[in-house]
Amino acid sequence: MSDSTPAAPVVLDVWCDLQCPDCHRALGDVRALRARYGDRVEIRLRHFPLEKHKYAYAAAQAAEEAAAQGKDWPYIEALLARTEDLGKGGEPVLLDVARELGLDAEEFDTALIDGRHLLIVDADQAEGKAIGVTGTPTYVVGDERLDGGTSQEGLRGRIEEIVDRLLADRG
Repeated sequence: MSDSTPAAPVVLDVWCDLQCPDCHRALGDVRALRARYGDRVEIRLRHFPLEKHKYAYAAAQAAEEAAAQGKDWPYIEALLARTEDLGKGGEPVLLDVARELGLDAEEFDTALIDGRHLLIVDADQAEGKAIGVTGTPTYVVGDERLDGGTSQEGLRGRIEEIVDRLLADRG
C-alpha cells in the first residue's frame, strides 16, 4: 500500500525588515520562488527589524495584525512596496496600507497601542540573532543561512539549488 499523504513542504524562512529597501527588492525573488514551487515550498516571513529603520518594529507588528486578519502576504507585499513612504510618513502609512487592502485599520491602530503582537516579533528577532542573522533579507532553507543584506546577487539560484536538492531527497 502506498502512502498518498503529500510530503511536508520545504520551509524557506525569509528574515525581513519591512522598512528595508533590500527586502523590497527581494520580493521579486520571493514571488519567483512561490511561482516555481507552489505548495512544495512554504515561504515564511520572519521579523528582523533593524534599529536603523525607525518604523520597522511597528511594521512587523502591523504585519502580524494583517496575518490575524487573514491577509499577511498581501499586506507584507503592499507595505514593502512603500518602504520610502514608511520612512517619511511613519505609522499612519501602516494604517493606510491596511485600509487599501480592506482590513480593519482601527484594529491595526489598537494592536500597535496594546502591543498584542510584540511577543511574536521579539521571538523572531531573538531567534534570528541566535542563528546569526545580522542583516536583511536573510534566507534560511534546510540548514543553510544565506545573507542577502550585502548582496542579493545569485541568491535565488542558490536557494533553488538547495530546494531542488531537498525535494529530490524526499523522493
